[in-house]
Amino acid sequence: MKTTEDAQTRRASVGNCSGCRHRRDLLAEGRCTPGDVCVRAMSGRQIERFFRVNPALADDYAGDSFWERRAIAARYLSQKKLIPLIQDPDEVVRRVLAYRLPIEALDALISDPDREVRVTVADRLPPDRVECLATDPDYLVRQYVARRLAPGRLFRMIRDPDRQVRVTVAERLPIESLGLMRDDAEPEVRLKVAERIRSEEVGGLIADPDWRVRARLAERLPLETLGPLGEDTDPDVRAIVEDRLAHAEPPPQP
Repeated sequence: MKTTEDAQTRRASVGNCSGCRHRRDLLAEGRCTPGDVCVRAMSGRQIERFFRVNPALADDYAGDSFWERRAIAARYLSQKKLIPLIQDPDEVVRRVLAYRLPIEALDALISDPDREVRVTVADRLPPDRVECLATDPDYLVRQYVARRLAPGRLFRMIRDPDRQVRVTVAERLPIESLGLMRDDAEPEVRLKVAERIRSEEVGGLIADPDWRVRARLAERLPLETLGPLGEDTDPDVRAIVEDRLAHAEPPPQP
């Protein structure tokens, strides 16, 4: 059985030159090689090598019946041939387009059913246009939006349903607005808030139920505001406060 499968694989990986239109020119010129550099083989590696050697021929395969041949050809297609492939039924082809289309043509892929296509679109769109994907149903797409959206436009994402998206928002939201995320349900989000929030806006974070949040505050709050944390229930938090106080420079003498 194994021998039969191997033989079938070998046959599929060697294209049939008898019916290939390139046999009289490219084959004779050494620009294609059966079993190695071949557009007819059912082998992505051989097809890739073929278009690498003969990039000008990619346009001829934009409408090929084999999805992998279309996807690889799309890497080498001229710009005028890319647009018609936006409606290609195979997501691998459209993923290539998402990388290669001009920025102004990416709107056509904003609602693509494939997540990877939309992720690439979110990664390439200018910051002033990426907001259209802020409500995408997939958290990973929204994660890219949260990384690239202008900080002043992140308000709409502070209640995102995904924890990691909100962590990214807390990392980039303007400092003066971090109080809006102070009561987030996830400790990872509150930890990011505690790293950046202004001392006068700490509020309830000083008694946060997660010791890591309190420890982060103990590391960065002004010494004169550390009082409650010096009596914290967690020994690590208290140790941070004690260490800071022990190494604090004495106030200048009047």
